[in-house]
This record gives sequence, structure tokens and C-alpha cells, in this order.
Amino acid sequence: DPDRKTEVVLLACGSFNPITNMHLRLFELAKDYLHETGKYKVIKGIISPVGDAYKKKGLISANHRVTMAKLATKNSDWVEVDDWESCQSEWLETLKVLRYHHQKLLSADVTNSLQDAVPITKLGRKRKQESNRHEPIKKKNQSPVVKSVPQVKLLCGSDMLESFGIPNLWKLEDITEIVEKHGLVCISRAGNNVQKFIYESDILWRHKNNIHLVEEWIPNDISSTKIRRALRRGQSIRYLVPDAVRAYIERQRLYGPESEDRNAGLLLAPLQKHASDP
Repeated sequence: DPDRKTEVVLLACGSFNPITNMHLRLFELAKDYLHETGKYKVIKGIISPVGDAYKKKGLISANHRVTMAKLATKNSDWVEVDDWESCQSEWLETLKVLRYHHQKLLSADVTNSLQDAVPITKLGRKRKQESNRHEPIKKKNQSPVVKSVPQVKLLCGSDMLESFGIPNLWKLEDITEIVEKHGLVCISRAGNNVQKFIYESDILWRHKNNIHLVEEWIPNDISSTKIRRALRRGQSIRYLVPDAVRAYIERQRLYGPESEDRNAGLLLAPLQKHASDP
């Protein structure tokens, strides 16, 4: 059925340190774009904050970052927070997080179809009674509803896509599987160089049909780094992050000068892991 839309779940991985209005906008931009293609139906957005083992400088504890993300999405009817990744004791490659959510959708799908199935005993009795009738019971000819499992696409900003080029940050086979089996939705500033970056990468170019570039025509230059800097300087971050997040940061006194020194001098988990790989 050509009119049947592919269901999509958008997964955003990252520090969310703290989550900002920009992070939330990425979801809205991606959803609008995918719906405008006419081929996709976005059924869910997932925010998956990275665990503490990522060892990024200034990364505050995952339970704060997860709590803030939950506060930020409290009144969204489609974006939710998943803390599976952040609860792991070791840092996980983004691909593993994608696979996990794909698997979760697969098993949810199996459970649903089992619930919909008619109990076998009833079916058997029904067949016996109706076997004398001429028309055999054919469920098959009713248009079969082929329930395809939703695709999990990685939602990112252009900085994440371009980080594919940083040595030892990503494994080549991971990038390949991400773009081949899942797909990317990349939000980029109007007129920036993401296209050039894709063109210059053989892997990305080969799978460019699975990389959706979304132009952001209302630029929003808020970043977590800038938010933390403003907080260190005692400046207001109102209207840059959801109000509930701002209140939480104030209440918990997060992001003082000392929080930025967390993990200072440590190597980022992927760099540590991939550099030590044979």
C-alpha cells in the first residue's frame, strides 16, 4: 500500500547537560520535516541522556540530567525520556542504544499481536462446526494489515554528524550500521556545510538517502555550554530552557564553577575505548 506511512521513532542521544529549548525544537523540526515528505508518521520521540561513564568535562550526574529532561517533556504528548542508557555502569556506543530501542519496539510488537490473536481452542471448535458449510473461513483474503515495526532514527544536530570525522570517536562499522539500518535525521543551520561533509564521506554518501537533512530556518543558537556559562556568571537563563528546568537548577544549585571541573583532564570514554581497541 503506497499510502501506508512508515512509522518512525526519533531517538536523541547526548549529554543534555542541561536540556534546553533547542533540544526540544530539534524534535519538532524533525517531525514536521518527516511528515511533510508524506512518507513517514512520527509516533514517538525519545531523549536518552548519556551515562556518567561518558566522562565528559562538566558532565553533572545522570539523575539530575534525566530529571531535568523529564521536567522539560512533562507536557509533550509524544516526546519522552528513557533512562536505560544513563543507568548503565559503562558508557555505551550510540549504536547499542539504537539497537536496544529497536529491539524494545520489536518485542512490544510481538506482545501486541499475541494479544490480538484469537485463542486456539475457540478457533478449533469454530472450524468443526463450519466445516460443512461451503465457504471455508478465509481470513487471508481480507486485506492483510502488514504491521511494519517502526524505524528508529537517530536525531541529531549537524555537530554530531560532523563528529563522525573525529578520529577514534566513532567506529566506522557503527556509523555504517547507523546510516544503513536505522537512518539519521540531522537538523542543520540554513546554508551550513553538512552536505559537503556527507559528500566527502564515502560511507555517508553511499547511504545519503537514509540521511534526512532538515534546514532550520529559525536559527536557535542555544547550547548547553552557553547555558552553563551564564549560570556560572549568575546570569539569567530564562526563556532558554523550560521554566521547570530553570527552577530545578536553581533549587538544586547545579552548575557552579566547581561542576565545570568535573572529569577535567579525563579522556572521553569512546576515545579511551577505541584508542585501546586492537
